[in-house]
Amino acid sequence: EQENSGPTTMLEVSLAGLALGMIYVGKCDDDVGGSIVQRLMEATDEELNHSHAKFFCLGLGLLFLGRMEKAEAMLEAIRTIEHKISKFTAIVLETCAYAGSGNVLKVQEMLHQCAEHLTEEAEHQMAAVIGIGLITMGEDVGAEMALRSFDHLLHYCELPVKRAVPLALGALNVSNPDFSVIDQLSRLSHDPDAEISQNAIIAMGLCSAGTNNSRVAGLLRQLSEFYNKEAGHVFCVRIAQAMLHMGKGLLTLNPIHSDRMITSGSALGGILVLVYSCLDLKSTLLDKTHYLLYYLTCAINPRMLITVNEDLSWRPVTVRVGQAVETVGQAGKPKTITGFQTHTTPVLISTKERAELGTEEVLSVSSVLEGIVIVTDNPDYEPIESSS
Repeated sequence: EQENSGPTTMLEVSLAGLALGMIYVGKCDDDVGGSIVQRLMEATDEELNHSHAKFFCLGLGLLFLGRMEKAEAMLEAIRTIEHKISKFTAIVLETCAYAGSGNVLKVQEMLHQCAEHLTEEAEHQMAAVIGIGLITMGEDVGAEMALRSFDHLLHYCELPVKRAVPLALGALNVSNPDFSVIDQLSRLSHDPDAEISQNAIIAMGLCSAGTNNSRVAGLLRQLSEFYNKEAGHVFCVRIAQAMLHMGKGLLTLNPIHSDRMITSGSALGGILVLVYSCLDLKSTLLDKTHYLLYYLTCAINPRMLITVNEDLSWRPVTVRVGQAVETVGQAGKPKTITGFQTHTTPVLISTKERAELGTEEVLSVSSVLEGIVIVTDNPDYEPIESSS
């Protein structure tokens, strides 16, 4: 809030705005929103042309993360700014507001933005591409349709749009190294355009974050040999390898939890900071502000399931872990997982998996088996007596 206390550089102002967005993520706070918009209106053209001004806009977007139409008033205020950044800010704000909603009309609007053939001043198109990934994340049907749209964008659009596609693919499949997505990113990582290939490498890290996926590890090793003369590419490969082996494979970046029902705002915010800094790698991560990578810490979470007693002492229990199945609206008691394996806790659960108790001996206090779960003895349990 003390942005006006003295002469500050636009870099400091931008990162202060971003920090406010991360602190008040999804809170729609009027004071914070007002001060960010006011500072944007007062800024000179030179300040708004600064390479980090987009983080100021992202701070405003995070303030309205997932709040849908509550961002309308702010959108109107943004459109009054007479600078190309107003287009960019409006799209960042709109896509953040509809993040994870799967709103088809907003996806169409974003595709419409990408249809213009611009080679200059196309930052808003890059934001729109990432917005498509952001709006459709966490919902399977929309995500599949978005993948198809990204294919079209790669075929028919100009360079700025193509550069954002790998990042959107990464944001759509965080910690979920899907075969076809990794395949697509692997092709893009050998693109002659340096920015597309660097973004694809970072996106591979984002897709495989904390999974120790051997296929991605092999691809990244090949890339580090392929680009051994290019310092920027080697840096990106190292970052991607660090994400892949995060926490020795015990962590995840996935912002969607509780059986893929709830999105963590701060985790999604941390991922977005990385994604938006990749829109201009030369002046962010490959330059002086490489510390923006540390925003990912907001998204890092353990992905193991640990069962404990009521006094929080560890208690091993057999659980079944398998692919989660959608059971909404089905009659009776449908199976919630398929192709399961039986393990004893603690056990790792990946992005699209779900766990259920494999024994009637205990009852879990929470309905969702994720993270640390308290279990109690089942009072009605009768051990099956062996027929002697």
